[in-house]
Amino acid sequence: MIFIALMLMALPFVLLFSATLPLATGKRTILVVLRIWASLFSFFSGFWITTKNKSKVDISKSHIYVGNHGSYLDAVAVCVSLPQYFSALGKVEITKVPVFGLIYKRIVVLIDRSSKESREQSVAALKTDIGNGQSILIFAEGTMNQTEKPLADFYDGAFRIAIETQTPIIPFVMINNRKLLPRKYPLLARPGLITTILLPEVSVSGLSMEDVPALKKKVYDLMEEAIKSCR
Repeated sequence: MIFIALMLMALPFVLLFSATLPLATGKRTILVVLRIWASLFSFFSGFWITTKNKSKVDISKSHIYVGNHGSYLDAVAVCVSLPQYFSALGKVEITKVPVFGLIYKRIVVLIDRSSKESREQSVAALKTDIGNGQSILIFAEGTMNQTEKPLADFYDGAFRIAIETQTPIIPFVMINNRKLLPRKYPLLARPGLITTILLPEVSVSGLSMEDVPALKKKVYDLMEEAIKSCR
């Protein structure tokens, strides 16, 4: 009820800004609205969010944020935790969700993984955002992790874009998100603390496409170790 109420309050502002402002300015302004929405949701629902190492991020340059994805709470956590404006890659299916879908499709780069054309268009859009000085966010698992492992297997996309644009990666992990709102058992949701840990920047300087598997493994290992160390 809190989620829906706050979404309904945010929706008019999102529609207004997306209709009246240039695309880039509109997305940044909408993100401000969503940060306010996420902070209010966190406060009233009892899903508290804390962030570690935010001050260590060099906000003067673009980054590719690569995070784990295990709960619907992740959308709230990233709005609160990431220190830069960002464009996120998101599944087109989410646009079907009432109210939230209307907001979602105005701020994310949509992808239909079943369509090669959609995948190519989404990659091109993300590269354009990076070229314009924007940071981007990609959940490298592609969807919510429903395995028993800390992380599901990663897709190559984030790492290929990082190398092609020579944009450094900031891995991050969200701790306790799956326990507080399980994907498989949402009725077991309970209030608690989500901790977002921003890991050290991973440089891609000088890397080529042949280095994608090694880069992907490096980031995966860093994130897996961070998650395991908090258990």
